[in-house]
Amino acid sequence: MIDLRGVSRFFVGAVCSLLLCGVHAQAQPPVFVLNSLDGNVSVIDPVTWTEKKRVPTGKEPHHLYLTPDEKSVIVANAMGDSLTFIDPRTAQVQRTVTGILDPYHLRFSPDMKWLVIAANRLNHVDIYRWDGQNATLAKRISTGKTPSHLWIDSRSKTAWASMQDSDEVVAIDLATQTLKSRTPVGAVPADVFGTPDDQFLMVGLTGSDGVEVYDISGTLPKLVKKIPTGKGAHAFRALGDKKHVMVSNRVTNSISQIDYTEMAVVAQFPGPSGPDCMDITADGKYILVASRWARKLTVIDIATRKVVRQVPVGKSPHGVWTLDHAPRL
Repeated sequence: MIDLRGVSRFFVGAVCSLLLCGVHAQAQPPVFVLNSLDGNVSVIDPVTWTEKKRVPTGKEPHHLYLTPDEKSVIVANAMGDSLTFIDPRTAQVQRTVTGILDPYHLRFSPDMKWLVIAANRLNHVDIYRWDGQNATLAKRISTGKTPSHLWIDSRSKTAWASMQDSDEVVAIDLATQTLKSRTPVGAVPADVFGTPDDQFLMVGLTGSDGVEVYDISGTLPKLVKKIPTGKGAHAFRALGDKKHVMVSNRVTNSISQIDYTEMAVVAQFPGPSGPDCMDITADGKYILVASRWARKLTVIDIATRKVVRQVPVGKSPHGVWTLDHAPRL
């Protein structure tokens, strides 16, 4: 005789297991916020918008970047002289690489051959060869004062770096690991962003009130325009539509949307408490920005141009990133 109650329990249990597996498989990747003065990473659930945990890294994590195989996100610990590799889906630490001097900002070349790291306090840029797993130092290049942010062209030929305290942007030839040019720019240059066609380089001026635009299609960069955005123009994040880029204005407490086909501001958003690094959700609906002075991650609705929530994080939040992001062009 068949025990129908047992069959029913088995059936219900199997269905529940399948449903749980489905929920797990569809779980959204977390949002990472680097707490630079705490030496850790806040891991945020993008569904409940709560902090799930904090992951210890090294001293002063400021920026992070996805590896070419998309299996790790690398957190650069500037004062810790180390890189922390974290699984971008589970937020589990995979490994720590030490002996990387002053890794402040970092970026992989599009051809995945080079890892470039700006040493903010040591006044150099390091060029590493990347073999898919490990980085080997190819050349250490003395630059100007306080290398800040990096951008690499789509052909993987030139790396651009801003010099925060000598008010310059330098160009580095990746094949030869040599300086190609040194260009005076406005006050306290921070982030740099290149248009997808490699024709223009945009420089955020944290010591001023806008963005300088340089034509880099020739032998030397040529200033072609300054776009007023707000005081303390700092970090860029492309909207993902190959037309617009956001820039955070840390003093004005705002975010400007620039049409880089017209080189003009087309929208303004609130950016509470010293907006710094940003990411854009994959659906293009929200800006995620570090409110550095408030110890919060701020979420802004792009359609309504309003702050919809703030999530408490650690001290001096800086880098913001999620795997579930809009394209970076």
